[in-house]
Amino acid sequence: MNFYASALFIIIDKLFYWTLITDGAGGKGTWGKLLDTDGDSHIDRNDPNYDSGEEPYQLVGSTVCDPLDEYKKAFVSIIEEYYSNGDVELAASDLRELGSGKYLPYFVKRLVSMAMDRHDKEKEMASVLLSALYADVISSAQISQGFVMLLEAVDDLAVDILDAVDVLALFIARAVVDDILPPVFLTRAKKTVSETSKGYQAIQIAEKSYLSAPHHAELVERRWGGSTHITVEEMKKKIADLLREYVDSGDTSEACRCIRELGVSFFHHEVVKRALILGMEIQTAEPLILKLLKEASEEVLISSSQMAKGFSRLAESLEDLALDIPSAKSLFQSLVPRAISEGWLDESFLKSPAENGDVEDKDDKKLRRYKEEIVTIIHEYFLSDDIPELIQSLEDLGAPEFNSIFLKKLITLAMDRKNREKEMASVLLSALHIEIFSTEDIVNGFVMLLESAEDTALDILDASNELALFLARAVIDDVLAPLNLKEIGSKLSPNCSGSETVHMARSLVAARHAGERISRCWGGGTGWAVEDAKDKIVKLLEEYDSGGVVSEACQCIRDLGMPFFNHEVVKKALVMAMEKKNDRILDLLQECFSEGLITINQMTKGFARIKDGLDDLALDIPNAKEKYDFYVERAKKQGWIVPTFGEGLLNPVAVS
Repeated sequence: MNFYASALFIIIDKLFYWTLITDGAGGKGTWGKLLDTDGDSHIDRNDPNYDSGEEPYQLVGSTVCDPLDEYKKAFVSIIEEYYSNGDVELAASDLRELGSGKYLPYFVKRLVSMAMDRHDKEKEMASVLLSALYADVISSAQISQGFVMLLEAVDDLAVDILDAVDVLALFIARAVVDDILPPVFLTRAKKTVSETSKGYQAIQIAEKSYLSAPHHAELVERRWGGSTHITVEEMKKKIADLLREYVDSGDTSEACRCIRELGVSFFHHEVVKRALILGMEIQTAEPLILKLLKEASEEVLISSSQMAKGFSRLAESLEDLALDIPSAKSLFQSLVPRAISEGWLDESFLKSPAENGDVEDKDDKKLRRYKEEIVTIIHEYFLSDDIPELIQSLEDLGAPEFNSIFLKKLITLAMDRKNREKEMASVLLSALHIEIFSTEDIVNGFVMLLESAEDTALDILDASNELALFLARAVIDDVLAPLNLKEIGSKLSPNCSGSETVHMARSLVAARHAGERISRCWGGGTGWAVEDAKDKIVKLLEEYDSGGVVSEACQCIRDLGMPFFNHEVVKKALVMAMEKKNDRILDLLQECFSEGLITINQMTKGFARIKDGLDDLALDIPNAKEKYDFYVERAKKQGWIVPTFGEGLLNPVAVS
């Protein structure tokens, strides 16, 4: 009996153990390892008595899911819903609520890859959504990272999507056109993918087929024609029409419905701005306009940020608006506190520069407008290569105190372009230094560039080296003196990247044959180089001295096409007249001045450069100082230079 009892106990114990490690106690796998075994013991699968049921259960707890997988599923859901309803604001709100932060590059990848396998409508919707999410929800870096992931995956995508390479190239080009990818992305992305990959092909197609084509922006924007996309101008017209219909009908609910149907909640600031302007234009409509904005705010149709942005945009344009509506500023000043008191404009608006319509400091506003103007001027110069026109445009702006800012913008824009534009920028600096920029302007401009060098390098990979070349080229072109490099360096923090750039520039200038090499640092650029120009000037002067005709010499100077470098003609003509003791050469200067071929600024610069080098010149021409004084007096009498030129520095002699 004891034997059977013992055997039964053993059987029950075994069954209890078996139940625990299989389906017992709430289900298989819920408890995991029940017993700890000796670390040295193990089950031998070759043992004749091996029982697989005795294998230790390894899983502890439930299966751990990768958070990324969960986010990817959520992303697909958000994207599918967006493709169904086209609601940008809802998609943005869902992403914010998801709190997907570090996983947003995967959202970019998923959004574009899903669109690539759909119709043009979805492709356009994907681009519109990325533009709307840019900065507010998804950062520039996250968008760039998402596109890099797409480039790395395009080989796999091409298995199912035959034109995947071309479609991705177009998405990249569209992102560049929409300013959500910097142009430098293409250069950086090439370094992340193999040259034999389809990703590399996509970058090349985007660069050469889409972004290099004439009118490429318009072509790229309308490539997915017939989609949800309408231009900004078309949207503005729709907004203007619905507001006028509202003023006529007074139906607030209908107006709100129309605003909602526009489906551009990220553009509601335009509704606010245009509504306020309409209320100013039609005084009797003001109560209706304020009622609409208040109701749109209460319904959260127009968000507080969009409302504030609309007010800010109107505040920025008050000066211009006052030309058509004289009372615009006073009306705006009365609207702001009323909107705040009624709760549909955030009180923080008063802390902005637009407080009470006193938009911004006049100097700040002037600077902002100046920056806008000079970008257009520089772009036109890169297209036309017309230096006199650019100089005239700058003089028309009448803001010489911002010359250093122009220099910074010029070089920054040039660095992000080809060698042709870099060469044009260097040539322009020479011209500006002669005509309207002081050395101080140039120095301050370069200091500003170097202070922001680290930020510039985020968009322009080789910014430090290119800035060093621009500095060195300025020295070679006599725009800056070598000592100015030391001055620039002293104004920078010792450990900043800008200081390293200045050191590099000084090394370039100090190298053997620096002049020739640096003059051609942009590979020839516009085909103009300082040394070439000097050689041509010497030859034309020698031909004239040999008995040439004045009109022919003037034509040769004109054919050089470098009016900004005519000071070199003046300098070399004066030196040649001294060397050859032939003052007849000055007749050429007289003719050039009479025809307006050489300006008074160019004449002054030429004479000033002779004055600066008189000591060295006197070593070869003993009477150089006397001849120079004589030429100065003649120039003053002929009106080539201002009467006060050189006062206190020279002892002019009477003209015989």
